[in-house]
Amino acid sequence: MSPRRAPRIAPSILACDFARLGEEVQAIEAAGADWVHVDVMDGHFVPNLTIGPEIVKAVKRSTALPLDVHLMIEAPERSLEDYVRAGASTIGVHAETCPHLHRTVGQIHEAGARACVVLNPGTPAEAIAPVLPDVDQVLVMTVNPGFGGQKFIESMLPKIETIRGWIDESGRDVALEVDGGIGPETVVRAAAAGADVFVAGTAVFGAEDYAAAIEGLRRDAAQA
Repeated sequence: MSPRRAPRIAPSILACDFARLGEEVQAIEAAGADWVHVDVMDGHFVPNLTIGPEIVKAVKRSTALPLDVHLMIEAPERSLEDYVRAGASTIGVHAETCPHLHRTVGQIHEAGARACVVLNPGTPAEAIAPVLPDVDQVLVMTVNPGFGGQKFIESMLPKIETIRGWIDESGRDVALEVDGGIGPETVVRAAAAGADVFVAGTAVFGAEDYAAAIEGLRRDAAQA
């Protein structure tokens, strides 16, 4: 079986105060965050438009934490190297946008980053199976991507359990991440299903005490 890591918390800057981006990133680092989750949206694959490589570069200048960059964009193979050069430690691409998924995973590795494949709620776990031996991370979306603050989709729990089983059978150290509606209650269910990395937006940036929010999520996940 693959080793089960302690829970890692990756606050999503989509929920931060962008007028104070550098300060917010430094604040979550000081508060004990493990990673910084960066949502890149193109207004085509998802109905929102967010940031590009220059903002990723600015975030990188503000923190020593790994940048977990989630590309919710069409044809990610055309620009993923720009995000790696900007400072991304991990690049997440959607199975739904990559007709040559194995090639794209290889391209991420060649660029020098960890490779993550992301599954939308409507995409079955089987979509990850052909590339599972090649990825460093799988991200199961527990909301439909595009906007923060959505409600956790409970029916994603069996998908998380299925992928956790495959990872354990493989014996590989593959992170299993969840993103969407993660808070004090849902983090327990996601962790019990097998997730070990938790993206949290409003649950962290909407809290008065970032450190207490992050530690609370980590503690709840560890007890699941």
